[in-house]
Amino acid sequence: MTEYHTVYKGPEGESTQWDDIQAKLGNRPAKEPVWKPDAYEPAKEAERQSAERIDAKQTVEELEELEDDFGDDRVLEKYRQQRMAELKAGAARPRFGSLEQIRQNEWVAQVTNAPQGVWVVAHLYKDSVQDCAILNQCLEEVARQYPATKFVKIISTECIPGYPDANLPTVLLYRDTKCAQTLVGLRHFGGHSTSPELVAISLNRYGQVCGDEEDQEAQVRGLINRLLLERAEQQQGGGDGGAAAGAAGEQQQEDEDSDFD
Repeated sequence: MTEYHTVYKGPEGESTQWDDIQAKLGNRPAKEPVWKPDAYEPAKEAERQSAERIDAKQTVEELEELEDDFGDDRVLEKYRQQRMAELKAGAARPRFGSLEQIRQNEWVAQVTNAPQGVWVVAHLYKDSVQDCAILNQCLEEVARQYPATKFVKIISTECIPGYPDANLPTVLLYRDTKCAQTLVGLRHFGGHSTSPELVAISLNRYGQVCGDEEDQEAQVRGLINRLLLERAEQQQGGGDGGAAAGAAGEQQQEDEDSDFD
């Protein structure tokens, strides 16, 4: 005859006194408390939605249109004013966005006397030096990505008469009328395998030349993605090359066999 028995199971997350004793003695792990959502608070939800409306505005004019919406809420009105100040400061900040060619007589105005607080990346180069061409190509893309930094290039011997080609490429970092760093050679940027992301990461070793911490994290992710893509392309190319070599070997064998027929 079949015997039936009942096993009592309490609510999820609830423990018995015996369970608590065993957990205290280390015989079994303690039960984790059941997750419960935070209680719904209409006032906090409304405040969160209002803050999202402020963040979604991209111009000072759009934020000014919200003036009557938050007049009675001092916290949100203060946040709106802060957001307006950030947008105004961003609009007033110098914007560049390209790798500009300059002459020797423009150096003081374009580099030494650049706006206060602006990083200037000056590349001394020559068209006849391959490493300079590689770095110029990367700097053009980096300049587009970080328009708050000024990027210029100048022929080396025009900037410094008699400057040796063996020292090219040379990058000078300027800020607030002073030369903060001198980088001689492509090795500072990863050598011939460099990339725009690696150039930006290398420049950021000396300050926030190419964006803030969030931008720097994006640079690292971009570099990893580029390396993974290049590896995948190399593996695909290797596979195609192996298939081609195999086909060539089979054809050669068929030709040899035909000679003996």
